[in-house]
Amino acid sequence: MADDSLPLSELMCKAGSESQDFLRTAIEMMARMLMEMEVLQRTGAALNERSEDRLVQRNGYRPRRWDTRAGTIELQIPKLRQGSYFPSILEPRRRAERALVSVIQEAYVKGVSTRKVDDLVQAMGLEGVDKSMVSRLCQELDELVEQFRNRPLEGRWIYIWLDATYLKVREDARVRNMAMVVAVGVNDEGKREVLGLDLGPAEDETFWTAFLRGLVARGLAGMQLVTSDSHLGLKKAIAAILHGASWQRCRVHFMRNVLSTVPKSAQSVVAATVRTIFNQPDLDSARKQVETVARSLEKQFRQASKVILEGMDDVLTFMAFPEEHARQIYSTNPLERLNKEIKRRTDVVGIFPSRASAIRLVGALLMEQSDEWTVARRYLTQTSLNKVTDGPQLGRDLEGPKAKTVPIK
Repeated sequence: MADDSLPLSELMCKAGSESQDFLRTAIEMMARMLMEMEVLQRTGAALNERSEDRLVQRNGYRPRRWDTRAGTIELQIPKLRQGSYFPSILEPRRRAERALVSVIQEAYVKGVSTRKVDDLVQAMGLEGVDKSMVSRLCQELDELVEQFRNRPLEGRWIYIWLDATYLKVREDARVRNMAMVVAVGVNDEGKREVLGLDLGPAEDETFWTAFLRGLVARGLAGMQLVTSDSHLGLKKAIAAILHGASWQRCRVHFMRNVLSTVPKSAQSVVAATVRTIFNQPDLDSARKQVETVARSLEKQFRQASKVILEGMDDVLTFMAFPEEHARQIYSTNPLERLNKEIKRRTDVVGIFPSRASAIRLVGALLMEQSDEWTVARRYLTQTSLNKVTDGPQLGRDLEGPKAKTVPIK
């Protein structure tokens, strides 16, 4: 396969926790299923199946260690009462482990369709895969992702980022653009994790509300600030579900909205003028600067001035939180980088054959990214987080600048 068609190997091999090493688990599971298929051909009957066509009885298992690039795997090789069986994937001089990893990668990239997995397994020198076996394979792979999506969210999640990216999915005999929504959070220990993901037909209030309710049901609590764009449905869902959290309108998206109202030739000047607001030393000074900037732009760029006055208050929410956190919390950039990686991987697929295949690929990618963050250094220091967690909430709630502060519970 070409280098740009390998979406998972480098990412998966970076997983830091043995218990959560998805690639090793997937290799072990697929090796087991391939051995069972070969033994089925030898015996003429499935495990524990009574059949007149049975050729030979099974006789337990024998252990065998298999060293792979993903780590050592403990295989249980089936034994037969008559004759012997040795897995073809372990035959000498066969690059089976490399081929098996490639099968997993390509299966994810192409949505794990029966025909494509069949072709890939045959390329390894094995017989074609039965459709029911591929269905079992997909089901077991899906279970790994679903365990990650539905795991309990323990502790307090101080900062939350929410965003969506769009994928093409075939459904009801036509191709639809569907929203893949993702939530990332930082807990009170300063660690980042992917909190959840889901795929839906539209990025509307109903979909976002159901998604956020699912996070809360899994234990999401302690939110102090939620950063997102100004999508109306998302903002309403945040206000309805994430009670007590302040809302930060993404500064980057806001700047794009402002600049879209002025001619291209004037965008650099307007951008520099607006940035003077964010360079102020405190929130009160920034609010005064908003008035100054709006007045200076009103005559020549009336619409830009209006956008600034109407939206800037939500863009300045981050200034009520510790200065050390500003770069991380004033925009959805941490999540934007993750979305770019999702797009890079999913662009190889083009059109997903089903919602399940899209969730399978993106879920596996996000699971490994979350594992990598878990073993990496803290995203935010404990000392700076104590400024938020020890004492009253620093930000405002979603009702606006005159709203009361909400104490931490």
